Amino acid sequence: MHIIKQVNLETVCGITSKLPHNHLPEVAFAGKSNVGKSSLINGLMNRKAYARTSAQPGKTQTINYYKINEELYFVDLPGYGYAKVSKSVSEKWGKLIEDYLHQSEQLKLVFLLIDIRHEPSDNDRLMYDWIVNHGFNPTIIATKADKIKRSQLKKHIKMIEEGLEVLEGTPVIPYSAVTKQGRDEIWELLEEYVLKLF
Repeated sequence: MHIIKQVNLETVCGITSKLPHNHLPEVAFAGKSNVGKSSLINGLMNRKAYARTSAQPGKTQTINYYKINEELYFVDLPGYGYAKVSKSVSEKWGKLIEDYLHQSEQLKLVFLLIDIRHEPSDNDRLMYDWIVNHGFNPTIIATKADKIKRSQLKKHIKMIEEGLEVLEGTPVIPYSAVTKQGRDEIWELLEEYVLKLF
């Protein structure tokens, strides 16, 4: 279990900001507005409410960089696919995410969060393809795993794999913010792929 000694929200980048040049490895979190991104980040950081969870989905309009233990950054990308947001705003967020994927020199791993209860949406598929086209093979985090029966897990994971047409060998990790299921597995991946390389 990874011990979190220090967490610091270091940089917040909006649509007009220049992205920072970091020297530590970065791990990005992408997902729909209400998929549980902040809850996952808080769970991994072992903090109750450090990453801002919003009562209004679509509120995160910035890229937030959380520095963990002086070892790596968690990079929280804007949530996508929220209907109440105007097209021009969602296009700007798209540009922001694309710029980040394109420009970050330290990005080592991308987590794409998908709600385990539902088939991936068109936006989810688009995001998955986008990440792959930028040269990354995202790890899928199937959130809200406590909302389905354990016996249904395999079926729902298969639904996500088929819905996204994931590349062979792509990890799909069921995660629950309530029970912390999947937390240790995610940290194992981080240690193997991110911290070992560093």
